[in-house]
Amino acid sequence: MERGVVDLSSLSGGFDLQATVESGQSYLWDRTDGRMYENRDGGAYGGTAWYWTTVRTDDGTPAVVRVRQTDGRLEWESTVDATDRLRHRLRLDDDLGAIEAATPDRPLLGRAFDAYRGMRLVRDPSFASLVSFICSAQMRVGRIHGMQQALREAFGEPVTFDGGTYHAYPTPESLATATEADLREVGLGYRAPYVKRSAELVADGELDPDDATGRPYEEAREFLTGFVGVGQKVADCVLLFSLGYLEAVPLDTWIRTTIEEYYPDCERGSYEETSRAIRETFGGEYAGYAQTYVFHYLRSGGE
Repeated sequence: MERGVVDLSSLSGGFDLQATVESGQSYLWDRTDGRMYENRDGGAYGGTAWYWTTVRTDDGTPAVVRVRQTDGRLEWESTVDATDRLRHRLRLDDDLGAIEAATPDRPLLGRAFDAYRGMRLVRDPSFASLVSFICSAQMRVGRIHGMQQALREAFGEPVTFDGGTYHAYPTPESLATATEADLREVGLGYRAPYVKRSAELVADGELDPDDATGRPYEEAREFLTGFVGVGQKVADCVLLFSLGYLEAVPLDTWIRTTIEEYYPDCERGSYEETSRAIRETFGGEYAGYAQTYVFHYLRSGGE
């Protein structure tokens, strides 16, 4: 087993591991103590809870990474060198100070940034992000997370680590060969055919969510709606939480309520026009950061 430490003291804007991985951006992490999505315990850093996820090496072999935050340090354990992977997945090189400075001086945004200072966006693998958000319709974050863990256990490769057995996130090929009945059995319900067909598109080489990268933002969003069960909101989630489109603002229930209560002038009658208006209100280039802070702040009872 390899162990390492990432020094957080030099990060602009700090870091909050619990807020980052328990804020509804990513459903690919779990806590070893089983308390994912419970109330925050132990202050800004969630005590010293260990979180785990899986990564894939260059040859596709899955590996477990466990990580926890203590004051000024991010400690990790794995069978691979995880430092660069954590910097990438948790966007540790983002300049949060500059991002907040570029965010408009609006009271709600200020309160959200103050409440969860150090929360960063994630950069999840695109296929896992796609499936996660296909499963997100009409679901609480804890239930979405439970679906992804069930998919891991049913269809993911087992990985032995530190005397325990974990499961990698399923590959497109694994989910493509599952039956709809198999997927319904692990709780996907009506989402089962959407997940299966989207997995088939990737496994067969017809579509790849990574191919959205490099396109202009709205064109990239339209590209992702080619997957089954992916509308504009789900596409925006994948763009923001996987593919690095930091301007994306998914118009979910929380953000639509925010628009109604705080920014009614942004409601323009269509997803496209409302999206443009709220992106401008939230500051344009980093509007997705503002959206994520507001989403987590309001969902956690901040107002």
